[in-house]
Amino acid sequence: MRPVTVSIDVPQAPEQVYDFLDVMAHHERFTDHYLTGWRYDGPARGLGSRATVTAALAGAKTDVSIEVVEAEPPRRIVERNVSAAGRRLAHGTYTIDPLPAGGSRVSFTYSWTRAPLADRLLAPAVRATMRRANETVMRRLATELAHRTPAADN
Repeated sequence: MRPVTVSIDVPQAPEQVYDFLDVMAHHERFTDHYLTGWRYDGPARGLGSRATVTAALAGAKTDVSIEVVEAEPPRRIVERNVSAAGRRLAHGTYTIDPLPAGGSRVSFTYSWTRAPLADRLLAPAVRATMRRANETVMRRLATELAHRTPAADN
């Protein structure tokens, strides 16, 4: 299946965006409209940071294991996602690029490595659902970054 990419421009510098995204627990704040029941494991940030969540999209629920498998501060974070009892393997990649006038462009790409037959048969609908959900994620991320204070990061 072809990957889905969504982006948003924010006024924060790439280092600020990366520092926020690097903490796994922060992701709950902007994804809890479809990822719930967050349970954390491993380090709080960086490589090996893990969470297990329940994803609810298009009327279906499934547990998803998320683990940070690559990190290139302050530009890129790659998460491995395993769900559907191991039948779905995907990667979520945050890319943070500086904008010429200041701020950052934050992009998130969800790419499937392995997908259940139903996902493949319904690929256009699955991709559209993921795009809508992740567009909301990006808008909510921008809001979280706008309201971010040093005290709120604890």
